[in-house]
Amino acid sequence: MNSIVAVRFEDVVKRFGPTTAVDRVTLEVKQGEFMTLLGPSGCGKTTTLRLVAGFIEPDEGRILIKGEDVSDKPPNERNLGMVFQSYALFPHMTARENIGFGLRIRKIPKEEIDRRVNDALELIQLQGYGDRYPRELSGGQQQRIALARAIVIQPDVLLLDEPLSNLDYQLRQQMRLEIKAIQSRVGVTSIYVTHDQGEALTMSDKIAVMHKGEV
Repeated sequence: MNSIVAVRFEDVVKRFGPTTAVDRVTLEVKQGEFMTLLGPSGCGKTTTLRLVAGFIEPDEGRILIKGEDVSDKPPNERNLGMVFQSYALFPHMTARENIGFGLRIRKIPKEEIDRRVNDALELIQLQGYGDRYPRELSGGQQQRIALARAIVIQPDVLLLDEPLSNLDYQLRQQMRLEIKAIQSRVGVTSIYVTHDQGEALTMSDKIAVMHKGEV
């Protein structure tokens, strides 16, 4: 990990009607760092993640990714990988097709897609599962495919929104270690949202505790 700032929040505010969901947040995530936003439901952590993703825009303040102000840029103009709570895999696509989806959208040549998808399947240790459909995979395997799909595009930042909350306790324990190991190997800057203190303490380089929209 180095001292370069990958993501910077400068006095960011987001309101929904009379409710201030994110209240003057100033925050830095260093290049290669695994930072967790920790707090109970309604504290503003998912809103903060959605602001980075570009799904919503701040009412005040700025968000910079690699030094560039992206506050009003749409999601498709930010080079980000996203892992959702629900995995959000396409049911009609195989694991291999799901992983390669973002590369096809970016019009990467087929040979390059095949190579990168094979590398991703190896990274998540599911080499023999590329031709299976999501319904033929366990919850943990689906989560790994979702992670590979987010990483294979070589994002500037990886965003993870409570990705383990749908798994049972034992699998959650195992996946914590796997996600952290994969993130370390790839070296991708990551912002992770959870309400689970144990998860945050196990996985994070840095933890931002949120309460009523404030860090």
